[in-house]
Amino acid sequence: MSAHEATDRRRWIALAIVMTAAFMDLVDATIVNIAIPSIERDLGASFGAIQWITAGYALAFAAGLITGGRLGDIYGRKRLFLLGTAGFTLASALCGFAADPEMLVASRLLQGAAAAMMVPQVLSIIHVTFPAHERGKVFGMFGAIIGLGAVSGPLLGALLTQWNLFGMEWRPIFLINLPVGIAGLILGSKFITESKAPKALRLDLVGVLLVTLALLMLIYPLTRGRELDWPLWGHLCMAGSLLVFAALVAYEKYKTKKDGSPLVELSLFKVKSFAAGIAVQLTFGVVLGIFFLVWTLYMQIGLGWTPLKAGLTGVPFSIAVSVAAGMSVQKLVPRFGRKVLQVGALTMVAGVLLYLWEAGRYGTGIHPWQMIPPLVVMGLGMGLIVAPLTDAVLSEVPREHAGSASGLINTTGQMGNALGLGLVSVVFFGVIDDERLAKAPQEVGTAFTDAFRSSLWWVAAVLAVIFLVMFALPAKPKQHVEGAVDEAGDAGITDIADAADPTDGAEADGKPSDETGGKQDEPVLTH
Repeated sequence: MSAHEATDRRRWIALAIVMTAAFMDLVDATIVNIAIPSIERDLGASFGAIQWITAGYALAFAAGLITGGRLGDIYGRKRLFLLGTAGFTLASALCGFAADPEMLVASRLLQGAAAAMMVPQVLSIIHVTFPAHERGKVFGMFGAIIGLGAVSGPLLGALLTQWNLFGMEWRPIFLINLPVGIAGLILGSKFITESKAPKALRLDLVGVLLVTLALLMLIYPLTRGRELDWPLWGHLCMAGSLLVFAALVAYEKYKTKKDGSPLVELSLFKVKSFAAGIAVQLTFGVVLGIFFLVWTLYMQIGLGWTPLKAGLTGVPFSIAVSVAAGMSVQKLVPRFGRKVLQVGALTMVAGVLLYLWEAGRYGTGIHPWQMIPPLVVMGLGMGLIVAPLTDAVLSEVPREHAGSASGLINTTGQMGNALGLGLVSVVFFGVIDDERLAKAPQEVGTAFTDAFRSSLWWVAAVLAVIFLVMFALPAKPKQHVEGAVDEAGDAGITDIADAADPTDGAEADGKPSDETGGKQDEPVLTH
């Protein structure tokens, strides 16, 4: 075998490894929701703990995304990828063997933090491993893998939970990561080529601490407030989070003047389309955080469906998202621009309203086939939004800030998701009368159906706001940041943070740019 053939073989094996890791992360994010009712029964978890099992992952992931990418630039992307994979695998084992809700929540926080180290390296490694003329094909393959994860995650979670392997109920949804993670570590250490940023970068640990503190002060009282009868300290914490966010802004301005390496590039918010796009990303994350959790609770606890029945019900939704995402990027957005995203928001509203009508019309006697029309309509609308959103937001951002902007978009989406999961205690559980259900458990189905319909009204209202904010996006994207559509368009089907590179915005000439806005030379590769 020639040296060229050996190198070519190594990079394709490396591609398979990092794609498998991205698939594992995405499946793990989507697999958990379907098993939530089983976890709640087995561990006796409160609804607040249930929210933290999902929100904790999103919060840790959001807080660490940009930092994870920066660490890869400084210490080596291969090194951080392997470290993140090892942490993710260990955390998966801890989740699978959790003895109580507290241990599971802590393990999910660790898992999210590990994913924040692993995921940003995936596209960075692809970027430095493949030349510019091959990246379109590679990102197409990456999008197909992510699309497969979007469809297979809930279904795999349903099957593993339903089968109750070795009497372990929900635990295999986490333990399945162990052999995959171990194989990734062994093969990754052998086949992935190390790369670093050629210029020394600095970490903004104070920025990370401030943004994490602000999110905790906002989301923790939301998830625990209902259980604790909304204490005064909770309201003070939520109000105080605004002050911490203000302190973050002030510090980032200082950090920019001091050494030019802030966690958040505040100058980006002077671009109207970017600021609007961040607002859309945040509120859309809230929508997704609310809907997917309450939908699972509604089907499995309210309607009493098995995990498999609930998982199969969601398949038409995932397929509709995939179909619309492909059409929007390839055919619709180039011709109609921003209108495609706005039609997507209105289409989602129409699907939500149809679901509202059906849930009220059929009550607890609703069948999966009756849910197909609203789910398909919602899926089509979601596909029209998530696929082209990142490219629309980046279209007026200076190329030298593409990496930093991409990281902010992804982090904001995860923050919105965590906030939406926290709001479930208000929009869903706030409608349920616990004392009444304790006396009349036969009314659980009706109570959960009413709470689901209440949540859908909130979802529809937020989508209407998103539609209006979208008027601030550019009518048509003015430039194309290499890889933006490929990365966000395909992979954004379920989790846009898994698909965009928080640290390595691609230049039109194939050169990456650092987060501080300075153009870099080609990354330094070491074996």
